[in-house]
Amino acid sequence: MTHKERIDSVLKGLEARLREPKPGLAAQLMLAPDPRPGQKTYQEVQDTCRPAAVLILLYPRGRALHLVLTRRTSEVDYHRDQVSLPGGEKDPDETIVEAALREATEEIGVRPEEARVLGDLTPLYIPASNYCMYPIVAAAAKRPTFRRAPAEVAEMIELPLRELLDPATVRREVWTLHGRETVIPFFFYRGHKIWGATAMVLAEFAAVIGRPPESPRTIRAGRKEKRP
Repeated sequence: MTHKERIDSVLKGLEARLREPKPGLAAQLMLAPDPRPGQKTYQEVQDTCRPAAVLILLYPRGRALHLVLTRRTSEVDYHRDQVSLPGGEKDPDETIVEAALREATEEIGVRPEEARVLGDLTPLYIPASNYCMYPIVAAAAKRPTFRRAPAEVAEMIELPLRELLDPATVRREVWTLHGRETVIPFFFYRGHKIWGATAMVLAEFAAVIGRPPESPRTIRAGRKEKRP
């Protein structure tokens, strides 16, 4: 089997699994802060939250599949300086898929025709911003020519899929969050701590692939104030 055939096989299998029942909230909670800021679920708030779409875009780089993340600037309205999936609020006249592709174009320069949609994941409610996040999974035949929007994206992070699925990538620390100690699980990659809603979405994505995150090891960190 050639390298391209192996990647095609992985994507075909993923597309089939995305049509099956999803792991859902149980998988998302494996990477949720404890305590989480607000306990309401998507099912409780879906009629009152603000819909937003994010894109998990898989593409080949070298001999491995990657997905792209962004580190947000300190100028955006929500989740400043955090690592996120490309995405944003859905406009009233567009679908979730259209919103995810539009935001990817605006933030990182991915053209909609470059991305083949494979399916979606379970929506996730984000209490801090009252968004309901709808994750869309897509694949590109080759690595896109990324173009960062400097007002929104401080840095782009190309995460190998194998790193996401490696149990050693998952860690946790105890932070002081809004004045109280909170256990924060995260994916750790090249100095980046991928936590919060993004980590919860990626936890379900890993579970769909068949490699749910294991219980992360705890690192007792110094007190550090974080503001989602």
